[in-house]
Amino acid sequence: MTTRTARELAETYFTAWEAGDFETLRGLLAENVDFVGALGTASGVEAALAGLRGLGQVLEKIDVKVRVAEGDEVISWFDLYTSVAPPTPTANWMHVDDGKIIRIRATFDPRALLAGLERQN
Repeated sequence: MTTRTARELAETYFTAWEAGDFETLRGLLAENVDFVGALGTASGVEAALAGLRGLGQVLEKIDVKVRVAEGDEVISWFDLYTSVAPPTPTANWMHVDDGKIIRIRATFDPRALLAGLERQN
């Protein structure tokens, strides 16, 4: 089995998330994956998948503008399209260890998304 690069893992991660393919996502994430983002934090694969599923309920499209990788680090800059807010410019950093995504940091201005989610409820 060939180990995928950090860039390949990031590409697969976003493609799977956009498609709602959580089994593929599970295979990309380390058991002890650590996520910190504008809407919350998650420790461990189950918590990370729960967060991805939650936002996945309103996710329509991920339009990646650029992806930069160096060794085990990859940063993706993209517009996050949801059914509840205008496109949200987002930066996502991932660290890969032993062929799995172990750390994720995502940053964006959450105000429009939070307002849209509030209106939905």
